[in-house]
Parts: sequence; C-alpha cells; structure tokens
Amino acid sequence: MGALEGQIALVTGASRGIGAAVAKRLAKEGAQLILVARTKKKLEAVDDEIQEAGGKPATLVPLDLKDSPKIYELADEILKRHSKLDILFGNAGHLGELSPITHTSTKLYYEIMEVNCNANFHLVRAFDPLLQHSKSAKAIFNGSSVAQFGLPYWGAYSMSKSALEAMVNVYREESKKAGIMVDMYQPGIVATQMRALAFPGEDASNLKSTDEAAEEFFQKYFT
Repeated sequence: MGALEGQIALVTGASRGIGAAVAKRLAKEGAQLILVARTKKKLEAVDDEIQEAGGKPATLVPLDLKDSPKIYELADEILKRHSKLDILFGNAGHLGELSPITHTSTKLYYEIMEVNCNANFHLVRAFDPLLQHSKSAKAIFNGSSVAQFGLPYWGAYSMSKSALEAMVNVYREESKKAGIMVDMYQPGIVATQMRALAFPGEDASNLKSTDEAAEEFFQKYFT
C-alpha cells in the first residue's frame, strides 16, 4: 500500500511537464488523481502512463482555468463524489512572451495574470472547504525565482508569480488553525517546455528532469 492510499489529489497543468510528473509520482503512492488541463488528449496520455505503472485510473477534467465559474463547478462535483480534497497542486502556468513591459499587450498581460495568479485565487476559494474536510490537507502552488527580483523582459510573468507568492503567504497564515499545510514550491531550473521557450538555445540535458523535480516534490511534502 502506498503512502497516499485513500487520498484525493488535484493537479492543474497536469498534461505535461512538472504537473504530469508530479501526478504520476503521487499516483505511484496510491493517490486518486484528478487531472486538470486544457487538452483532453494529453490528459489521456498521462492517465495511460499512470495506469500502465499500476496506478488508479484518474479523473480527467479538460478545463481552461481562465473560465473561473468552471472551477467552482468542479469543486461541487468533487464534493459530491469524494466529500474532501487532500492535495491541491496549483501548477498550471503561462509564460507568454519575453519582452519589455512597455511592449507587452494588455490582452497578453491579463491572460498571464488570469492563469498564473487569478486561477489559483479561485482554486483556493473553491477548494478550501474540501481541504478542511481532510485530515492531512496540503495546498501547494508552483512558484518561480523570477518572483523575487526584477528580471528584464520577464515583466508580466514575474508580476504574476509575485502576486501568487503574496497570496500563498496570506493563505498559509490564514490556514494554520484549519490544519492545512500551504506552501509555494520552488522547482528551480527544470527541463520543461516553458523553459525551452524562454531559453531556446539551452542544452536541456544539463538541467533537472521533470521526474527528478517530481521526486524532490514528493520527498519535500510527503516524507
């Protein structure tokens, strides 16, 4: 029996990268996964890997997190089906384009803020009641080092991650009495598709793999 047997885990941005790797690692420990991403076909591919490795079939939720009412509908469905949520991993992210702030379109700015910050705000509001029904609830959000300093051309992304970090810090303090462990996960430099878009000439073979990041994630929060 795995360490997470009987636990319900929701992972956003679960169709690839760190989200997919963490989902597979949690499933390996017996967690029942709810996988959220925009593309159903990619979610199905992750679920196939989970089942091939002996994990339970996941619940697949094709969802654009910018559609915030759907987040609350999902919470209602999970409440009906499971009555609780043990693990929330807010992983979905949108890089956008690296450019000066003055060249960033208003449309792109709002899209990045919606995915990286606002969607996680709605996840917290929607799922906090379910997390409070868990005996060992964890709400973890994927952070970035660019939230800590003004890196040129990372404006909108950096701003969104800074706002997310502030929200997580507040939610952590507010959740102590409820017994919910809240944290901002800092994966470091990982060989993801987003990293490749930001640094197209980089040799990814020298970077931490998503599987290595997922193992670090598991060891940090579940051992």
